[in-house]
Amino acid sequence: MELSPEHIQRTLSVGGREFRYYAVDAVDHLSGGICMPRTIRILLENQLRHFDGGAVREESLGFLAGYSARSVGAEILFWPSRVLMQEAAGLPGMLDLASMRDLLSKYGYDPKVVNPHIPVDLVIDHSVMVDHFGSEEAYQLNLDLEYKRNEERYSFLKWAQRSFRNFRVVPPGQGICHQINLEHLATVVACDDNEDVPLVFPDTVIGTDSHTTMVNALSVLGWGVGAIEGEIAMMGEPLSMLLPHVVGVEVIGSLPAGSTVTDAVLTLTEMLRKRGVVGRFVEFFGPGLTGLKLADRATLANMAPDYGATCGYFPIDEETLRYLRETGRSDEHIDLVEAYARAQGLWYDSSMPIPNFSEILTFDLSSVEPSVSGPGRPEQRISLSEVAEQFARYKDAWPSEAQPSGDEAPANGAVVIAAITSCANTSNPSAMIGAGLLARNAVRLGLSAKPWVKTSMSPGSRVVVDYLRAAGLEEPLRKLGFDTVGFGCMTCVGNSGPLPEAVARLIEHQQLHAVSVLSGNRNFEARIHRLVRSNYLCSPALVVAYALAGNVSVDLLTQPIGTAEDGTNVYLRDVWPDPDEVEAISRDHIVSGLFTDSYDSVFDGGARWKQLDCPEGDTFSWYEGSDYIRMPPFVEHGILPPSLDDLRSARVLAILGDQVTTDHISPVGEITCGSPAGQFLQNRGVPPDEFNSYASRRANYEVMTRGTFANPRLKNEMVPQSMGSFTRIFPGADIFSIYDAATELQRQSVPSVIFAGKQYGTGSARDWAARGTYLLGVRAVVAESFERIHRSNLALMGVLPVELPAGVTRGSLMLSGDETIDIIGVSETMSTPANVVLRITRKDGQVLEQPAICRLDTRMEKNYFRAGGVLKYIYELMLEQGKSPAVAEN
Repeated sequence: MELSPEHIQRTLSVGGREFRYYAVDAVDHLSGGICMPRTIRILLENQLRHFDGGAVREESLGFLAGYSARSVGAEILFWPSRVLMQEAAGLPGMLDLASMRDLLSKYGYDPKVVNPHIPVDLVIDHSVMVDHFGSEEAYQLNLDLEYKRNEERYSFLKWAQRSFRNFRVVPPGQGICHQINLEHLATVVACDDNEDVPLVFPDTVIGTDSHTTMVNALSVLGWGVGAIEGEIAMMGEPLSMLLPHVVGVEVIGSLPAGSTVTDAVLTLTEMLRKRGVVGRFVEFFGPGLTGLKLADRATLANMAPDYGATCGYFPIDEETLRYLRETGRSDEHIDLVEAYARAQGLWYDSSMPIPNFSEILTFDLSSVEPSVSGPGRPEQRISLSEVAEQFARYKDAWPSEAQPSGDEAPANGAVVIAAITSCANTSNPSAMIGAGLLARNAVRLGLSAKPWVKTSMSPGSRVVVDYLRAAGLEEPLRKLGFDTVGFGCMTCVGNSGPLPEAVARLIEHQQLHAVSVLSGNRNFEARIHRLVRSNYLCSPALVVAYALAGNVSVDLLTQPIGTAEDGTNVYLRDVWPDPDEVEAISRDHIVSGLFTDSYDSVFDGGARWKQLDCPEGDTFSWYEGSDYIRMPPFVEHGILPPSLDDLRSARVLAILGDQVTTDHISPVGEITCGSPAGQFLQNRGVPPDEFNSYASRRANYEVMTRGTFANPRLKNEMVPQSMGSFTRIFPGADIFSIYDAATELQRQSVPSVIFAGKQYGTGSARDWAARGTYLLGVRAVVAESFERIHRSNLALMGVLPVELPAGVTRGSLMLSGDETIDIIGVSETMSTPANVVLRITRKDGQVLEQPAICRLDTRMEKNYFRAGGVLKYIYELMLEQGKSPAVAEN
């Protein structure tokens, strides 16, 4: 059968209008009669729309149409329809484009050819910090500080918004990118009106934040990538990927009374991490979906990266349409979504056949019990009844002088941060209303938060405050200290701000084992606050309850959380919200008008944004004295020679353990005075109280390179007696900071290698974890296994990811750090994956040759790697597109 546009396109009539679409059933002859997962159908449509017989061949269509175990691992290309960015990760990417414009202009080319080729939305949501809390003025005071600290960064973004086509910015104070995406930006079905008969196709997205998967709840296929991959997509290049296993998760049952959807997602995260779904698609189905509102689905989809999956997709059904109406999408568009979904085989109801999943797992909602996760990973779920006991065991590993000394004095386990924060739960009205009702019930009994608890509420959307206020729940939250401190990813990303001086002094003086509780999705070591040793994820209602109890050593199910005005003990059960009341408030106060009013001016910004000065012109006016905005060094030296070569005589920079996160590699929180980054800023005259955070300095490569591997909880096995950013340079034995050691090796023109354990790079889609590694001179990372996003980022930056075969570990290699390392065979084959030899030469001259796997997984990754990294590859493309006639003649 000829696969011409005439054969694979269909027309669809909706509301008196005609639309075109590429029909998946046009290639039924390639399917072998199998029922494809809906995520595979979306990928197949994407391939049909770009079918040219070259980049996309009939072979690729066959892999998708006949999806089975034999298809898994086949290389395919994917063209997302749009890109979503948060500014901390998106800013470096836009800086790269600005630097490309500079270079093109410098050599006489047209700089205006550098533009995103597809729509890009950047939401400023990662810079605001909890400096002020516990007052009605906290929001405005924090917003004022945010602008003061980040004026240079925001000025650049405002210039970019004016200068680049296809690029929009949501100014500060509007919400978190994922919640704005869910409530406003996502369309489910996209429409290209450029022709007489518009083309419709699935809305697909990649985002520079790992929790982009939240929009999978709205049946939008997408996932998180590093900003480096985001740049590939922005410039019109396809993403290269290996066809994944699709794991079907059958949802059955319903949540029991007393359990929340937060408890459900923590249970799901534990379950799927144990099963092992890293790099796989997860697709939900089953009768239990009918009882999950879309906001509940969003909570489950949001944490896909935390259970290791590429995505956590929910199909289009009646609930999808209900949510689109609730959030103010037009009736005409909702009709188009339904008609297209039914025509394309993307519609779902529980009577339909089960697709041909790689495997099927069952998630029984009725088995979910109240839970928290901690102390340092989202998958470390603990039943609420066991938290106090678990903490008692865990704290014994940390010597401390602090002992209980009365109800109104903090002791080990003291909750010093209680934050209702992040997209995962503030997107969910039932979770937020539940927290408000618990606060109301507690206030009526005369309870208050303990005085050492830093309380805060930072919703992901302004709509949250609107419905809490309308329901009369904003005031009781305020009375317990949960004033709105900002609309952004605050405590969850490490922007928890300073602790009160007396509390910080007590923690340091008595070595107090302090704790944070937050309704977030990340609780990695040293992420929330450097003085907080344990971090627990839980529902917003439990955040309020722990603020009342003041200590995680209190068993919330059996012990009182406070004392009423009449002197009686108050238990959690006395203040727990009634599910029927939660449902009634949701029904009465969550209406479409809230969303349309909130998002009418979402791109305009307030007076501060409108008054913000920014440069004019097609190229950016760089300021050499800036400590926030520096021209990135990745492409300024032009085209480098191919780098797909063997590695010789490298030194080991660090030997790291299992589950080293991107927070360990590239922290986002506080810059301390004694760190290389802090010393650099002080040498430039920046006082410590203006250091800001690593996240806010991502546009300054000098700071970020010095911040790579600067997490105070990093454990380098080359210096087992120390914790933090320390290593050795052999053959000597002196201890250096990792930055200083890397600088010295680069001065000597000696390449370096990192060794690591399992799941290296777990965590956020943090491109600086790869950029910083590259700038430190690390040529390869050898790990027992990699997390998906970080492996890809390393490859795209030109750092070779090498994986040890099953059964071989850094321990079995008996590494001490004084070895020299060769990686042989990198340049000999373009096959993927390629086998290489890891040659380890020990101090005494003994040589071990260990086979390993070069994890350049696709042909495109090898092409980018050969070019010296994807940024140089893109620059070459821009050179070709930007040549002026005068230059061409020369």
